[in-house]
Amino acid sequence: MRVKKQYLFIDFEFTMPERNVRMKDFFAEIIEVGIVAIVDDQVTEQFSSYVTPLKFPRLSERCKSFLHITQQQVDRGLTIYELIKKLAEFNKDNVDTTIVTWGNMDMKVLRQNCLMAGVPFPFKGAELDLSMEYKRFFGDQNQTGLWKAVQEYGKEGTGKHHRALDDALTTYNIFKLVEKDKRYLEKPKPTTIGDRIDFSKLLNEFA
Repeated sequence: MRVKKQYLFIDFEFTMPERNVRMKDFFAEIIEVGIVAIVDDQVTEQFSSYVTPLKFPRLSERCKSFLHITQQQVDRGLTIYELIKKLAEFNKDNVDTTIVTWGNMDMKVLRQNCLMAGVPFPFKGAELDLSMEYKRFFGDQNQTGLWKAVQEYGKEGTGKHHRALDDALTTYNIFKLVEKDKRYLEKPKPTTIGDRIDFSKLLNEFA
């Protein structure tokens, strides 16, 4: 049976403490998830939901202001347990999966959230930090922000920045642009002089 190729473009938004306020044992918790699933170059699912923080359920004013998110929205969201169950559903038999994020924070925070909730990490596939791929490809000194990267392509991001599904879609769009450029820049094998000259014809002329 042919193994299908699946890419999961994932973005999470996280909690953040107030500026200059030390909160004992604080850690970032997922409060919004956006996923775009691609199987064999076809979009098979888009998923978006708010998530209720487990350990620090009250959002800081800074978090609400920065992400334009309300306490009521996250209060009505999935629990971390429901989120992990949903993420695990993307592990399918005979499907080779790669999880694509912009930066490495999304998977770091997911791993820590799983640890704090006492649940196993849901993914089995390879992980790709597209921001590092982008940095290597263009030879940038510094990592580029998601929306700055798409603007450097002369495009605009999808929807609103710092909305999880919109950022996941924007990551998918950059991935397609980078892959297209990679194919374009793959150098064909250099032709040999034998490819350019028909030696049999040349020898006949001198015969």
